[in-house]
Amino acid sequence: MNYIVIHSNRKTMALQIKNGELIVRAPKRTSYATIERFVSEHRTWIEKHLAEAEKHRALTLPPLTEEELRALTDEARRVFSERVAYFAPIVGVSYGRITVRHQSTRWGSCTAKGNLNFNCLLLLAPPEVLDSIVVHELCHRKEMNHSPRFYAEVYRVYPNYDASHAWLKENGQALMNRLPKK
Repeated sequence: MNYIVIHSNRKTMALQIKNGELIVRAPKRTSYATIERFVSEHRTWIEKHLAEAEKHRALTLPPLTEEELRALTDEARRVFSERVAYFAPIVGVSYGRITVRHQSTRWGSCTAKGNLNFNCLLLLAPPEVLDSIVVHELCHRKEMNHSPRFYAEVYRVYPNYDASHAWLKENGQALMNRLPKK
């Protein structure tokens, strides 16, 4: 296992993952045999955190350009119109206007008048995640809250909702980070 050793005036050894590399911080006179043993004893922790760092690095993509964002928004209008038209009869609701935005905090919303708003960044997620948000917002046409009755309706229409919700919790920030910096 490759690692960088930094000796300093510290009293104990410590491990750090930085930019996908393992750094061992050790007291000045620590032998390399002691450091090697320390690394070996913490191999499980190291492998877990290196894997997490690699996953986050893979998800770290550059911000979209304004032109890419416009193209994504245009495509999102088409896709959301199709998916809402598909799911609305299954949910058993009507809806008003569909708006596509590029927000940094929301994936979707539903107004009291039945207008639906969606985040264009959902097109960068797996299709089932996008569908779960469509179903979520359409179910608000029946229940304008997040009550057990609301979620019963969501699960009736989209039984795999939890997996999509978990995907967004884990990867959503990486998608939000793709918005151009203002």
